[in-house]
Amino acid sequence: MTDHMNGDYIVIKAKDSGVNVIGLTRGHDTRFHHTEKLDKGEVMIAQFTDHTSAIKIRGKALIYTKHGMIDTED
Repeated sequence: MTDHMNGDYIVIKAKDSGVNVIGLTRGHDTRFHHTEKLDKGEVMIAQFTDHTSAIKIRGKALIYTKHGMIDTED
């Protein structure tokens, strides 16, 4: 299996329209490299990779990880 397939995944389910999902780069300088906007009920599966070190989620959403579920409203 290649290295890019070994990163952790998270699942984001928008509870409201306009949820922003922002990928942040890995390396010496952290920068935004990708953004998505989800509508209510949409689901996105995101992966941490060699290029993505963090994922920022802005808005009302449920986030599922191997560590459990997070509700942004809690």
